[in-house]
Amino acid sequence: MEVYFDNAATTKVLPEVKDIMIKTMEEEYGNPSSMHRKGVEAEHYLKRTREIISRQLKCEPKELIFTSGGTEANNLALIGIAMANRRAGNHIITTKIEHASVINTVLYLEEQGFRVTFLHVDANGKVDMNHLREVLDEETILVSVMAVNNEIGAVEPLEEIASEIVKYNKEHGKNIVFHVDAIQAFGKRLIYPKRIGIGALSMSGHKIHGPKGSGALFVDSAVKLQPILYGGGQEKGRRSGTENTTAIAGFGKAVEVMYERLNENVTKMEAVKQKLIMGATAIEGVTDNSGESPHIASLSFRGVKSEVLLHALEEKGICVSAGSACASNHPAVSGVLKAIGLDKDLLDSTLRFSFCEQNTVEEAEYTVKALEELLPNLRRFTRK
Repeated sequence: MEVYFDNAATTKVLPEVKDIMIKTMEEEYGNPSSMHRKGVEAEHYLKRTREIISRQLKCEPKELIFTSGGTEANNLALIGIAMANRRAGNHIITTKIEHASVINTVLYLEEQGFRVTFLHVDANGKVDMNHLREVLDEETILVSVMAVNNEIGAVEPLEEIASEIVKYNKEHGKNIVFHVDAIQAFGKRLIYPKRIGIGALSMSGHKIHGPKGSGALFVDSAVKLQPILYGGGQEKGRRSGTENTTAIAGFGKAVEVMYERLNENVTKMEAVKQKLIMGATAIEGVTDNSGESPHIASLSFRGVKSEVLLHALEEKGICVSAGSACASNHPAVSGVLKAIGLDKDLLDSTLRFSFCEQNTVEEAEYTVKALEELLPNLRRFTRK
C-alpha cells in the first residue's frame, strides 16, 4: 500500500485543476495584459479566480494580488506593509512558531532597522494573549500571526487577536495592521478577514490540490502597501510581472472545488487523524502534540530518531515529514517544538502526519500497524 501523509508539504493536483491548466497552455495562452482576443481570454481566468477567492473571503476582487505562492505572499505583506508604514513606527510583532517565510522575513526587516518582538505560545501552540497586550506600543505598525501552524496544527485565536489590535488602535489613535499567514488554513476552514479585522492574508495553491507556484495575498483597501517587485505595473502596480495565467486558473479551480466540499472534506480528514492518533498513542512511548486542525497530527516517538523512523515508514510505502518541508534542508531542531516546551528528549523524535480528503481510515490503520511493527525493533537498535 502507498500512503501519502505529507499533505501539509504539498498536495496532488486535482483532475479538474489539471484540465483547466492544460487548456490555458494549449488554447487560451495569451498574455493577460495584451489587448487582443488571446489576451482577453487569458484575462478572463484572472478575473474568474479573483471572483472565486473574493467570494470565500467576503472581500473585493480588487483587494487580491496574485503571487508565485505563499512565500512571496508573506514577503510582500511583511516587507510591503512595514516599508509603507515606516513613518508611523518601526515595531513588528510575530510569534515564535511562524513559518520560515515569516521568521526569516522579519529577521531581514530587523536588519533594516525594525524592532521585532516574538510572542510566546503555550504548550498547545496558542499565542499568549497577555504577552501580546504587554508588547503592543506606540511604535507598533504590524502584527503577523499564522492561522494554523504547519507543524503541529495549532489553530490560533484570530478573532481575539484582531479584537485586541482594533481595541488598541481605537484607544491610541493607531493603525496597526494585522497580517495572517493562512496558508495551512485556506481551503480547510472559513476565514472572513474584513469581518474579523485582518488587514492582509496570505494563501497558497499547492496546499489545496492546486499547482505549485500559485498563491495570492489579500490586502484590505485601507492598508498601505509598498511593492517589492518593480516592472510593468501588473496587479494594479502592487506586483509587477506577467501573471502566471496557467497557475492562477488552476488555483481558482482548486479553491472552487475545495470550498464546495469543505464540510465533507473536514469530516474525512478528522476521521483519519483520530484513527491514527488513537492507534499510535496506544503504543508505548508515543505521545500526541497535535492541535485542532483536522489535517495535521504531530506525534513523538520516544527512543527513536525522527529521521530513522521516517525512512523506515518510507520502506513500507508511507510518506510523512519530520517537520516543515521548507526547513527540510536544515538539520536544526524545530523552533515550533521548542517553543511549545516539548521534552528535549522528544525534539528529534517527532514526526508530522498531514492529511487530505483523499486519505482513508484504512491508510491510518495500515500506518498504525507499521508503527507497531517498527518501533520495538528500532528502539532495540537505538539502545545498542
